[in-house]
Amino acid sequence: MSTAPDLLDVYGLSAFYPGGEESLVLEDVSFSVAEGEKIALLGANGAGKSTLLLTLMGIIEPHSGRIEVEGTVLEKKTLPLIRRKLGLLFQNPDDQLFMPTVYEDVIFGLQNNSVDTAGRDAAAILERLEITHLKDRMPHNLSGGEKRLAALASVLVMEPRLLLADEPSAFLDPRARRRLIAVLESLSQACLIATHDSGLILSLCARCMVLHSGRIRADGPAAAIIGDRALLESCGL
Repeated sequence: MSTAPDLLDVYGLSAFYPGGEESLVLEDVSFSVAEGEKIALLGANGAGKSTLLLTLMGIIEPHSGRIEVEGTVLEKKTLPLIRRKLGLLFQNPDDQLFMPTVYEDVIFGLQNNSVDTAGRDAAAILERLEITHLKDRMPHNLSGGEKRLAALASVLVMEPRLLLADEPSAFLDPRARRRLIAVLESLSQACLIATHDSGLILSLCARCMVLHSGRIRADGPAAAIIGDRALLESCGL
């Protein structure tokens, strides 16, 4: 009996970083993400976490290997379909928020895709994340936590099947961090979260992958990996 493909399958992925040195940032990376699964991607600075997320979105072109989303191979002609299923939350929300107001940022993708219910959908996600009061604010005047939630709203409103999040708790104060974790915990979507935040990992993720020098060094239960001091030290963590 045939089984449905995983939400995301990565096979032998290698990639250079654009404009960088001619050395691989990712090398022979393989893993899968199942529907609804929340996975932490742990690694020291320079391990290749951000490069991996950008490559999964088709922003960086793979050097070799294959990426499949629900059985569809990522290539130039399938990018629009793939990007309707994946959503990327950038490490710096200022890279994601570019419109005059929060509401305009949140509704931008919907309008760009001619979604008939754009206004209703944008209002609903603002309410869900409890940031309706920010809708008329200019993004650059928001706090770090408010920017993070506004950027997350602009991604989630598109209803991605898999959320890719790059250091979502970085530079947040404790209250904003707790709020963000609560929001991520409530999501039904699968999540692949690049982070150094062990508390976030243990709160959200049953599984953790450790990326070291562009390769997957470990992949297993989050609690076991976070508790493996020898492994973390050997990977610069």
